[in-house]
Amino acid sequence: MTDNKLCSLVGIHTTVRTHDLSRYPAWSRSRFLFLSVASFMLPFMSAGADAAESTRTAASQHAKTTTATAKPAPAAAPPQAKTEFIHVTHGTPTSNGVTNTTPGGGLMPPQTVAKSRSGLTRDFIAKQSPTSNAVAMIASLPGVVYGGNDPLGTNDDQQGLTIRGLNQQEIGYLFEGIPAAAPVYLLPYTSASSDNENIESVTLTQGSPDTKSPLYNAVGGEMSVKMRDPSRKMGGNVNLSYGSFSLRREFVRFDTGEIGHTGIRGFVSFSDRTADEWRGVGATKRYHVDMKFLKEWGDGNRASFVFAYNDAQQYYLRAPTKKQWDQYGVNFNYNDTPGGSTPANYYGFEENRMKKITMGAPVNVKLGKGLTLDVTPYFTYSWGYDNGATTLSRNGSYYGSQPAGTLQNTGAQTGSSILAGSIDSYTLAYSGINAALSWTKGHNTLTGGAWYSYFDQSEPQSYQAANGDGTPSGQWGNNAILTQNGQVLSTYNIHLIQQTNALFINDTYRALHDRLTLTAGFKEVMVTRSETNAIPDVTYGTGQSVAEPLPQFMASYKITPHDQIYINGTSSFRMPASIMTYADRYGISNGKLSTRHARNLQPEFAIGEEIGYRHTGFVNLSLALFNYNFTHRQLSTTTYSGTQAISESIDAGGQTARGAQIEIGLRPWHHFSPYVSAQYEHATIDNNLKAAATDGTTVYMPTAGKNAVNTPEVTVAVGLNYDNGSVFAGFNMNYIGKQYSTFMNDESIPSYETFNMNMGYRFKSFWYAKHPQIQLNLINIGNNGYLSGTSSIKTNGQAMMVNGHQVAASAPQYYVGGGFAGVLSFTTGF
Repeated sequence: MTDNKLCSLVGIHTTVRTHDLSRYPAWSRSRFLFLSVASFMLPFMSAGADAAESTRTAASQHAKTTTATAKPAPAAAPPQAKTEFIHVTHGTPTSNGVTNTTPGGGLMPPQTVAKSRSGLTRDFIAKQSPTSNAVAMIASLPGVVYGGNDPLGTNDDQQGLTIRGLNQQEIGYLFEGIPAAAPVYLLPYTSASSDNENIESVTLTQGSPDTKSPLYNAVGGEMSVKMRDPSRKMGGNVNLSYGSFSLRREFVRFDTGEIGHTGIRGFVSFSDRTADEWRGVGATKRYHVDMKFLKEWGDGNRASFVFAYNDAQQYYLRAPTKKQWDQYGVNFNYNDTPGGSTPANYYGFEENRMKKITMGAPVNVKLGKGLTLDVTPYFTYSWGYDNGATTLSRNGSYYGSQPAGTLQNTGAQTGSSILAGSIDSYTLAYSGINAALSWTKGHNTLTGGAWYSYFDQSEPQSYQAANGDGTPSGQWGNNAILTQNGQVLSTYNIHLIQQTNALFINDTYRALHDRLTLTAGFKEVMVTRSETNAIPDVTYGTGQSVAEPLPQFMASYKITPHDQIYINGTSSFRMPASIMTYADRYGISNGKLSTRHARNLQPEFAIGEEIGYRHTGFVNLSLALFNYNFTHRQLSTTTYSGTQAISESIDAGGQTARGAQIEIGLRPWHHFSPYVSAQYEHATIDNNLKAAATDGTTVYMPTAGKNAVNTPEVTVAVGLNYDNGSVFAGFNMNYIGKQYSTFMNDESIPSYETFNMNMGYRFKSFWYAKHPQIQLNLINIGNNGYLSGTSSIKTNGQAMMVNGHQVAASAPQYYVGGGFAGVLSFTTGF
C-alpha cells in the first residue's frame, strides 16, 4: 500500500492509500475484485431493469388507451363481496415484556437478511438472571463461545467471548445504533450500556457487519442491542434480586407515559448491585442509570434520546497456567491478606474502576417521495483505572532509559525496595455522527451516507507506594511516586487521537414480486491514529493511517412464503486493538527497551462467503455454510508488567476458516418451546509465524496448517422453555469442544459443558402490583470452575528446536469459568 493522495473530509485530513491487492493471495484478489465489481454494477443493472419495467408499463398503458378509444369498455361487473379474516394473538400478560410468542423460547426470532443472523427477544432475556449481560446471554446462539469468568455476569471485563473463533474485539457492538465499544480497545462492556430489564432485543450477525453500520472492527460480526420503547401509559417496574456470593440488587423504572399532548414519552431507571467475587476476596459494585425519551409522528417518523450512566468497581481474577490450575484449581488467585512471600500478589492491588456515560439521539424521518433519512449523533465519555503491583528499587529504578535517582514520596516504607501499586489511569471521549439517506423508486432502494468519529484518549501510568503493612494507600492516583527530580515515575504516558471517516453506498433491487432480492454495497473507511508518549528516550510520535475499500454482495430468493435461500460475499477489516501497539516501553528495573512500537502495521482483513437456507413456521430452521480467509489476523492477548495486565495485539498471519451452523426452534407447542443450535468449524493457520530463539535469532515456527487458537471444532446448545402464562421454566445446555491455546497446538484446554435453569411463577395483579412474579435462576449447575478460554496466547507451550535454534517454552494463561450460583428475583409492575 502506497500513499498517493491527501483527502479532506468533514474538515479532517487523513492519508488515503490505494488498496494494494498484491499483499493478498490470488484467491483473495479474485474474490475481492468480484465483490467490488458486483457492488458497483448492481445500481446500473437495477436502474436498467427499472427503466425496462417503466417502458413495459408505459407501452401497456398506451395499448389500453388505444383499445379504449377504438372500442367502448364493457360495463363493470358488480364488485364481489370479500370475506376478511382477522387473527389476533394475545401475548402472556407479564410485567417484564414476555409474550411467549418467539420460536425457541425467545432464541430464534424470524430473520430475512441474506446473512447468518440470530437474535434474542424478551421471551428469553427476561428469564435470565437480572445480573447477566448481553454477551453472556448470547451464549446459546450458533458459533458463540462464552468463557465467562463470573457466574453472575457481574464481571464482563474478562469474558473470553469468541464467535466463529473471533474474539470480542473483532465483534462490532452497537447500542441503539451507537458504536458503544471504545475505539482502539474495542471491548464491548455490555453491562455498561443497559440493564437487562430495559433490553428489548439482541441481534447477532455472524460474519461481517451491515454496510451502513458505524463500525470498523467487525470482522467477526455485529451485535446490536435495542432498548425497549417507553410505555404509552404511566407506570413502572421494580425488581429485587438476592443470591449467591452475597448478591444484592435493586432495580426501579418509571415510565412517564405521554407527557401532556406533546406525543413525547420516556422512562428513567436506576439499579444498584453489590456482590462478592466468586473466587478469592473482594467485592463488585455497580450503579447504573438508563434513560430513553421518544417522539413518534406521522407514518414511521421517530426521534429519540438515549442516555446510560455506569459506575462499576471490581477486582481482577488471576489467570492460571495449566500447571497452576492442576495444582490449585479455583483456589489459585491473588492473596487474601497482605504480605506473604510475594506481597505484590495482594488482591487489593488489582482493583478495576470504570465510569461511563453514553448518549445518543437516533432520528428516523420519512421525507416523502420515497426518501428516508436516518441520523444518529452520539457521545461517550469514560474514565477510570486498572491496577497491578510491583516492587521498585528505591535507588535503582529507571524513568524511561534514565536513572530515576532516589525515589521520592514513598510513604512509610523503609529499606531498599518499595512495594507499589501500578496505576493505569485513563480518560477517553469519543463522539460522532452516522447518517444515511435512502431513496425507494419502484423496485429499487438506493442508500448513501457517511460516518465520522473523533476519539481522544489519555492514558498516563504511575506508581503509588503501599502502606507499611502492605495494603494500598488512599485513593489511587492521588499520591504518585516521584523521581529524584520531582517527575512522576512512569513507564508510559500516552495520548492518542483517532479520526474515522467512512462513505458508503448500498443498493437493493427486488424482482419477481419481491421473491428475489439483490443487494450490493460499498464502503470506504479511512482511519488515522496519532499517538504521543511523553517518556524520556521513547519514540515520541507514532501512529498509522489506512484506507480500506469494503465491498459486499448479497442475494436471496423466497422459494415459498416460508422458505428462503441466500448467498453473500462480504469483506471487513480491523485495526490493532491496543493503544500499546504504538508505544515503546523501557523496563522500570533496568532501563532497557523491553517493548518496541510496532512498525509497518497492516490491518486485519477478511473476505467471506456464505450460503444459507431458512424455513419459518411452526418449525423454524436456519442452516448456513461459511468460508472466511484472513490476512494479518490480529489476535488479542494479555501480557503482564508486575501483576498489571496489559492488552496487546499479535499479527498471526493468514487464516482460513470453513464450517457449517444450524438452528432449529419451535413455536410454543403445548406451552413448550425447544431450541437447538450447533456449529462445526475447521480453522487453520496459513503461515509459519516468527518467534525469537533463546540465542536471539529470529526463526519461523512450523505453524502452517495448525489449528487456529480459541476455535473449537464443535459447539452445541440445547434449550427447552415452558410457559403457560403462570408457571414458567427453562433449561439451557452448552457444549464447547477442545480449544488450542498455542500456535503450535502443543497445549489446549479440554471440552466442557455448562447447564443453566430458570423457573418461576406469575401471580394475579393485586392492589398496585401488576403481574408480580417470583423467579429463580440456577447458573453453571454442577460446575465448580473450569478452564473456559485462553487469556494469554503463546507460540509454543513446550520447548523445541527450529533449524538448530532452541525456542523456549512459554505457558499460556487461561480464563476460569464461573462456578455454581443461584439468583432469586421478585418483579412487579406498577
